[in-house]
Amino acid sequence: MLILVKKTAILCHRWMGVAFCLLFAWWFVSGIFMMYWDYPSVSDADRLERAPFLDPAQVKISAADAWAKADSDQTPNSIRLASFDGRPAYYFRTGRSEAMVYADTGEQQDLFPSGLNLRTAAAWSGQPAGAATVDEVTRPDQWTLEGGLRNLRPLWKYSWPNGDQVYVSENTGEVVQFTTRSSRFFAHLGPIPHWLYYTPLRKNGPLWSKVVIWLSGIATIAALMGLVVGLMMYSPSRRVSIPYTGQKRLHHILGLFFGIVACTWAFSGMLSMEPFPLSSGRPQQGRSIAAALRGKRPPLSQYAMKPPQEALAQLGPAFQVKQLEFSSFASEPVYLATGARGETRVIRMRGEPLESFNTGRILNVLNSVARVAEARLITQYDAYYLDRNRQRPLPVLFVQLNDEAHSRYYIDPKTAQVVGSYRASTESWVNRWLYHGLHSVNFPWLYNYRPAWDIVVLTLMLGGTSLCVTSVIIGFQLVRRKLIGRRAMEASLLKTR
Repeated sequence: MLILVKKTAILCHRWMGVAFCLLFAWWFVSGIFMMYWDYPSVSDADRLERAPFLDPAQVKISAADAWAKADSDQTPNSIRLASFDGRPAYYFRTGRSEAMVYADTGEQQDLFPSGLNLRTAAAWSGQPAGAATVDEVTRPDQWTLEGGLRNLRPLWKYSWPNGDQVYVSENTGEVVQFTTRSSRFFAHLGPIPHWLYYTPLRKNGPLWSKVVIWLSGIATIAALMGLVVGLMMYSPSRRVSIPYTGQKRLHHILGLFFGIVACTWAFSGMLSMEPFPLSSGRPQQGRSIAAALRGKRPPLSQYAMKPPQEALAQLGPAFQVKQLEFSSFASEPVYLATGARGETRVIRMRGEPLESFNTGRILNVLNSVARVAEARLITQYDAYYLDRNRQRPLPVLFVQLNDEAHSRYYIDPKTAQVVGSYRASTESWVNRWLYHGLHSVNFPWLYNYRPAWDIVVLTLMLGGTSLCVTSVIIGFQLVRRKLIGRRAMEASLLKTR
């Protein structure tokens, strides 16, 4: 009896090994899908793409008068003019709250009834409103698990026969999530299994974090042990350097080539969950630079020198605006106009619009709050400012400070905003190289000369997948042999009785 218990425990252990090998193999396969398909989300670029153009003739109310309608004794942190439900509207943000006042009538929109939300969803999807089915979402579902979406509930989900699903917040009237049949399908093949982003688990944030950390930690140790054993068993001095045949030989060869990849990918994936206590938080120097570029927020009365409708008309039909931000540069009021593809124009209170701010003036502002060691305009991504899809702005002004952390900042001259930063700290180095560097293989040369990155990463992914598949085959064969042996033992014991 004791022998049977021991054999059963060993068999369960081996079955667990097969299960972990399957999990690690699926991590590699899902990583391939994640190279080209993301988890569904609504970005600022998506909002711009679907927003209607602003018509200067429709803007009748000034921002100061609109803010007076909001009846608040606070000063707004940000102001923008955009379209909502086919009408121009001011959005005033104060802390975490936002007020919306129509720029044509001065009416404040603080309630978002079902009919209005249905029109918003239909306009976003381009589908007829009458064909939509409506569901109220009061608890997280698979597509509303992000922390930011939880704060916007209750949500209304509008679904169409073609598979489109639009989520609208009842509190803000904005589209907060949009999925299609294809985006959901590829999410189930890529991000969801890769991040273990399944609703019952992900709803419990601390538990989900622990599960991912422990599984990736086990994967790291298993890959490291396999790599060590493989190197120990490999002996080029012998006539037969690899003492295996069949699947074991193939697994050994793949392990020698791709074992380090499996180990580093599992380890860097664990680092994405921040399992080790490192210093965090944006450096104070970065906040002071961003604040200096904006300067003191001008009062709304200063924008009266050039009202929004005049600023929009000044750009003319050649540049159609989807959003007009009330901004500032070194305490001077300016508008930042944004078009459909994210292109921008700077509209000053006096003079003609500009494509970008003067880099000399930007450097003068920076020199007033920090010691600048180096500054230059870069037109290609570097090791600390890069984007695989080339969506981050270029050219940018690279600025390195003469401080202890050798802080570097990347400033977009078109908006005078900090769009990237890096400082020589343990946290930044770990995040850049041990996480992003090892996990995404995000090196400038590979990004700048695609499909070089695709070829390298696909080769590594397929090698890691093959390594895991051979592990599954070997493990299954071993368990199968042991299972057959156990049945034979049980049969023999029954005969002896």
